[in-house]
Amino acid sequence: MKTETLSSDPFPADRKTAVTRWKEHRGWYVDWCTVWFCVLGGLIVGITVLALANIAMTELADPAHLLEVALSSEVIHSILLTFGAGASAVLLLILFGTPLAYVLARSRPSRLKGVVESIVDIPLILPHTVAGLLVYLLFMRRGWLGAPLSEIGLAFEDALPGTIVAMLFVSSPFFINTMREGFEMVPVHMENVARTLGADTFTAFRTVTLPLSLRHMYSGAVLAWGRAIGEFAGVVMIAYYPFIISTLIYYFFTTDGIYTSRSIAFTVILVSLGVFYLLRRMTRYLGRYDDRV
Repeated sequence: MKTETLSSDPFPADRKTAVTRWKEHRGWYVDWCTVWFCVLGGLIVGITVLALANIAMTELADPAHLLEVALSSEVIHSILLTFGAGASAVLLLILFGTPLAYVLARSRPSRLKGVVESIVDIPLILPHTVAGLLVYLLFMRRGWLGAPLSEIGLAFEDALPGTIVAMLFVSSPFFINTMREGFEMVPVHMENVARTLGADTFTAFRTVTLPLSLRHMYSGAVLAWGRAIGEFAGVVMIAYYPFIISTLIYYFFTTDGIYTSRSIAFTVILVSLGVFYLLRRMTRYLGRYDDRV
């Protein structure tokens, strides 16, 4: 009768050899799952890099023309106007979108809440031309809001307020949804503790919830600002003038061809890349002491 002695080693010899080879390969682990994830994700990054390299090589071949276009007063004014209009839209979102995000975060699930959340998300799923048409019909001189506001001297057609309103409409879901997620991450019991100490609802919001959600407010503002300054169709439907940067590129593309519009686009890429790099760097320091919550 043959008997087999059970080994006390839970790992078979061939498995131990494979693990040892895996560990000893140049002194570090080779996680093939992560490697393949990087390869698959790198395809998306690679498309962006190829597109940037394509336009960069073409523009850097003629630096004199690039500098002439980049330093022209028309391009500089258009970039500043675009960034300023986007910032104005974000300020309005902070003022009106923050209370809405707080109510959605603290309210219980219901049909009404679902309807409101769906309405907030509508600009995400609409084609840009449809979004621009909605803004135009509402704020044109004979629109429901445009008519009474025009009587007090506030015009939206081919005016800066029209640009700001269009940017506000298309970027609102990015800010509101980000702020709602930030408020939901703050435990409700912390607000309840503040109320037991005599604070009313607004005081608890101002001193507890809002400071702990500053990082989400900042991230939502950056996302909304980026979405706002990149809008074209929604803006051009109501305010072709004054030229924001996307409208200016389209104007030169239709009147002067690809040569000048490509230089303007490359200038915008460089400026936007630098601005958003700085904004992302600032995210590391904003609200880092409240991460423990």
